[in-house]
Amino acid sequence: MDAVFAALLGFVLGSVPFGLILTRAAGLGDVRKIGSGSIGATNVLRTGNKGLAAATVLLDAAKAVVPVLVAKAWWPGAEGIAAVAAVAGHCFTPWLRFKGGKGFASAAGALGALAFPAFFVCAMIWGATLAISRISSVSSLVSVIAAPLVAWGMGFPQIVAPLWAIAAIVFVRHRENIGRLMRGEEPKVGSAGRP
Repeated sequence: MDAVFAALLGFVLGSVPFGLILTRAAGLGDVRKIGSGSIGATNVLRTGNKGLAAATVLLDAAKAVVPVLVAKAWWPGAEGIAAVAAVAGHCFTPWLRFKGGKGFASAAGALGALAFPAFFVCAMIWGATLAISRISSVSSLVSVIAAPLVAWGMGFPQIVAPLWAIAAIVFVRHRENIGRLMRGEEPKVGSAGRP
């Protein structure tokens, strides 16, 4: 039952579409009708409001942090399940017909709550990859793949399986980006016409 409670809490909190709520509250309309159609921070940034994009990143991360920390306190051993459920809830929110964000901010929040030292290393990997490639999706995908490897190498074997599950979810949600990358069409950070 601990696993069930952790999964339910993670999915419910993860499913809150903060990007959509914030943009509507700010009078910017439906963020799903611009850019990639995602409710995540990258698409919120395409409204031109950097403050809302930053708030979306923090809230999307927090909705994974909270269930993981609650699971650690109330249902020890089920925090990995809470983490996977939170990312799944964000990516496939039932409030938006099981469509949502791409999961990276929530994945980062989950990793930070599960093992902050591993999060710190992965943040450096993300930054280095972004600096080299200048492609947001590449840095996101590289860092989520690196996360379970870093966790294993740093002595957190109990979270390796959940991190692989999270990486799989993030890859599924980035399938269009992966297609553009394979065709050489994925735009770089700061370029015009980002999808």
